[in-house]
Amino acid sequence: MAARVFVRPPAREDEREFLGAMRASRTLHRPWLYAPQTAEDFREYLVRAMRPTSEFFLACRLEDDAIVGFLNLGEIVRGGFQSAYLGYGGVAAHAGKGYMTEALELVLGETFTRLGLHRVEANIQPGNAASIALVRRVGFELEGLSPRYLKIGGRWRDHERWAILADDWRSQSDGGRVMKTAP
Repeated sequence: MAARVFVRPPAREDEREFLGAMRASRTLHRPWLYAPQTAEDFREYLVRAMRPTSEFFLACRLEDDAIVGFLNLGEIVRGGFQSAYLGYGGVAAHAGKGYMTEALELVLGETFTRLGLHRVEANIQPGNAASIALVRRVGFELEGLSPRYLKIGGRWRDHERWAILADDWRSQSDGGRVMKTAP
C-alpha cells in the first residue's frame, strides 16, 4: 500500500491547526487523554517536545499536510535500558482510516533505527479498545496491568502495559519503514 502519512516534529506554526483538531477531538479522547486545548497548553507541549529525553511527532496526511494525530516518545532512557514511553492521540475527523497505524509504524521505524532504542512501552487504560487495537496491529504485546498507574483527568487510573522490542519489530517489519518527510 502506498504511504498516506508522514511524521514530523511539531512547530510553533502548528498551533492553530493542532489546537483546533484537539478541541474537535475531545469526545474521542476523553476519558483516555487530555490533549492541549489552549495556546498556553500548546507552548508547554512544545517545551516538552524539546527535552533531550523526548521525541514528539505530528502525523500528517501526504495529500494536504493535514494533522491526523500526534505521537510522543517520552522519558527516553539510555544506558542499559534504551527505552521510552509512547503516548498518542488521533484527530477525530480522521479516525478509523488507518492513518495512526501508518504513523505509529513510521515512529517505530525511527525509534528502533535512528534513535537506537531497545524497547517502547505504551500504557493504556483497559477500556480503551481503539488504542489497544492500534498497538496490537503494529506488534505490541501485553505485559501486565498497573493499578492506579497514571493520574488522568484528576483520577488515578489503571493501565495495561503494552510493549514492543526492537528485535520483535525487526522480525515483523518490512525492513523498517523509516520516517517520511514532507514532500
